[in-house]
Amino acid sequence: MKEEKEPQELRERTKVFGLRIVRMFVALPKTEEARVLGKQVLRSGTSVGANYREAYRARSKAEFISKVGDCLKELDETAYWLELLTESGIVTPTKLASLQDETNQLLAIFTTISKKTKDGL
Repeated sequence: MKEEKEPQELRERTKVFGLRIVRMFVALPKTEEARVLGKQVLRSGTSVGANYREAYRARSKAEFISKVGDCLKELDETAYWLELLTESGIVTPTKLASLQDETNQLLAIFTTISKKTKDGL
């Protein structure tokens, strides 16, 4: 039962993460710089949940590992765009601190999943 519960929790968590990214994008200043960076983070941040859903439905362990790797790439990219938004001064660091923390937590979770799955090969 525990194994069934954890994927469902992560599925919901990645969806909530995507929704937070959407809300952050909508709240960005209406400058060209903010829109360019915002669209990048919108794309990468919302694809994490979609990739995890694909991983969850993988037909093989190799496909699962590949999709989890995609989640990691998108999370790392999201972290980068969030850093640019704060370090450029477009958004204050305090406004994105919670979202950056969640990005780092999800990176840690998916790294662990990837390592454990690869070790099981």
